[in-house]
Amino acid sequence: MNDNENGATNRRDFLGKIIAGATILGMPAMVPFDLHAAMPQEHMKMTTNTADAWMNKITGKHRMVLDVVRPNEIFPFAWSRVFLLTNSATGTPEKDCGVVVVLRHAGIPYAMKSELWEKYHFGEMFKADDPLTKAASTRNPFWEPKAGDFSVPGIGNVAIGINELQASGVMFCVCNMAITVYSAVAAQQMSLDPAVVKKEWMDGILPGIQVVPSGVWAVGRAQEKKCAYCYAG
Repeated sequence: MNDNENGATNRRDFLGKIIAGATILGMPAMVPFDLHAAMPQEHMKMTTNTADAWMNKITGKHRMVLDVVRPNEIFPFAWSRVFLLTNSATGTPEKDCGVVVVLRHAGIPYAMKSELWEKYHFGEMFKADDPLTKAASTRNPFWEPKAGDFSVPGIGNVAIGINELQASGVMFCVCNMAITVYSAVAAQQMSLDPAVVKKEWMDGILPGIQVVPSGVWAVGRAQEKKCAYCYAG
């Protein structure tokens, strides 16, 4: 066996362990699925190159990366706004702050359109409740929220929609590895083709959100760009 074959085998073994670990953490058992085939090296190289260029856009005197691994009420989005507001209050305007939000693991549905939340039951799959109804969400509550959707005691209404945060310079990215795994889970549950489901999820990523090779890759790159780390969920 040559080095290339050894490398492919090792990657398949590693990715298989990721699926096994995800099952232990509560994801349903999956039909056999070759993640190596679903994530060819040519695609990964292209994604990495694009993501590296995106990471180079991080600017600002004060920088923060928020690591979102699961739904955590309003906090992954509220903390981004709090970082901007309190920096402004202490003399640093928004334009001089750099904020990166990494949506990975079970935090990935927030990167996708409401139509996908409804079709694939993201609220149930990712245990993501609607902040207003407190039931499993059938929409992405943080994309283009309505006025008055979010209110914080002592502060009042706050602009913590993804689109509102993007308007303030906050950068959002989503994990390609997690999309690959979870879309395969959804495909298995609904007896669909994993490749078709993943394409639909990728096509449903919200405007301005960057796909990165993995969430841990993004967290590492952001810290290399001098972003302080904040665990957000």
